[in-house]
Parts: sequence; C-alpha cells; structure tokens
Amino acid sequence: MSEKKTVTVTQVGSPIGRKPGQRETLIGLGLNKMHRSSTLEDTPAVRGMIRKVAHLIKVSETTEA
Repeated sequence: MSEKKTVTVTQVGSPIGRKPGQRETLIGLGLNKMHRSSTLEDTPAVRGMIRKVAHLIKVSETTEA
C-alpha cells in the first residue's frame, strides 16, 4: 500500500515584471491569478517547477492514503 504524496501550491506573488518563463511555469502549475491554489502529485518535475518560482508561491505538503 503506497501512500500518494501531494503538494498544494498557492500563488502569493504577481508574475508582472518577471521573465516569461516564470509566468509559463505558474500556468504549468495550474496557477494564473493571485491566491489561487492547485494540488499536484509530488514528482521531481513538479519540484523543479516549484523551485523555479519559489519566490511567487507558498507550498504545503500532504500525504494521502
């Protein structure tokens, strides 16, 4: 029985004035407006995207049975 790890990301910073790649990464994470949240599976690809825009988001980890 494997536990599925998920990550909830909430956008707290604006992409205005940022590089286009950072705006595209936010969209890839399912975020496009302030204070929106998205729950994603915890994978290395998602972790890399989180690292790229860490200054614009808030992260909370959860574990599902």
